[in-house]
Amino acid sequence: MKIICIGRNYAAHARELGNEVPEEPVIFMKPETAVVLHRQPFFIPDFTQDVHYEAEVVVRINRLGKHIEERFAHKYYDAVTLGIDFTARDLQAKLKAKGLPWERAKAFDGSAVVGTFLPKDKFAELNNLNFELHKNGNLVQKGNTSNMLNSIDQIIAFASQYFTLKIGDLIFTGTPEGVGKVEANDALIGYLESQKVFELSVK
Repeated sequence: MKIICIGRNYAAHARELGNEVPEEPVIFMKPETAVVLHRQPFFIPDFTQDVHYEAEVVVRINRLGKHIEERFAHKYYDAVTLGIDFTARDLQAKLKAKGLPWERAKAFDGSAVVGTFLPKDKFAELNNLNFELHKNGNLVQKGNTSNMLNSIDQIIAFASQYFTLKIGDLIFTGTPEGVGKVEANDALIGYLESQKVFELSVK
């Protein structure tokens, strides 16, 4: 299982981090070991002092595919949820300044939260999904998939030109504005269309 992540897929988030809005999807990867195990907390790594949450819609691939046309992309995933792309922002800034890859800041063990998957047929319009992240009872991030620069189907079509998609692969579709730092003892809860899909403690 691989995790394909899309960066800068919401214009407002790109701007809040001082990045240019990309002309095509920005892709990076996380390994299987990045996934936080069910009912386990997120442990802040000792190599960073500035870990940020980035809540985003996640889709699960259910068919083997390569060079998928956008008009057929909807056939290649069966479920959606909300996840968190944890980012060591201080380390990422150092890597970016040197023109180096982001993996150490983005793909470390425990850097990916994956909520409970819901059948995509449960939702009338996948390009109009509301989602929220609450930290310690306060709303900190709110988004809607209609604001993505590249839709789910566009992402699948684009990514499949480079990587064969396999059953069980996950795609993190990008985060809206409102990212921020987590601290030990924080409690994070994610909602997809008002349904709680994960609850996580930070250690």
